[in-house]
Amino acid sequence: MTAKNKHIKRAPADPASTAEGEVAAKTEPVVIDSISVEELENLKARAAKADENWDKYLRAAAELDNYRKRVAREKEELARYTTERVVSALLPVLDNLERAINAAQKHGADNASLLDGITQVYNQFRRSLIEFGLQEVTANAGHPFDPSLHEAVSHIESGEHPEGHVVEQLQRGYKLADRLLRPARVVVSKGTAAEAEPTASTGTPPESPE
Repeated sequence: MTAKNKHIKRAPADPASTAEGEVAAKTEPVVIDSISVEELENLKARAAKADENWDKYLRAAAELDNYRKRVAREKEELARYTTERVVSALLPVLDNLERAINAAQKHGADNASLLDGITQVYNQFRRSLIEFGLQEVTANAGHPFDPSLHEAVSHIESGEHPEGHVVEQLQRGYKLADRLLRPARVVVSKGTAAEAEPTASTGTPPESPE
């Protein structure tokens, strides 16, 4: 290169033309290749298949959740049923221990050590059943008779207890949680004979002859 050429200066570019070129480049529309009808139908089929698979997934997830809930419910029912059977089978043992205590009490001081031992066994056994949810049904004398919890063995006249109230409990009743295992066997009062007869004051007095 000669010295003359080194001193040649290039003319600066026109800013206006440069900006117009950049704007033109930015605003130039993007040309999208067109797709065939076959390709469009293929895309639609894939979208429909994806929707179908998503629906199947939601159904499977719901069925799995229902299955887990059903298994948990059946497991709980099985445990409750097993506990109920075991506790029901042990109730006669509890009754016999109570009868043994009553029999020992009749002999007084002669069987004090025996009575103390049976009582301790009875209390321990009863506490163990209570831990499993055993509850005693209230059926004390004077308590209103409840057919959902009590079984009336007989009805007797009683001046001490009003009609429809418990006179005596013959056998204890028990519940397990909210389920009745055995109703309490009771004697129910039917009131007194005077209460059963209609009173004369309630009738219409006879007219006096003229």
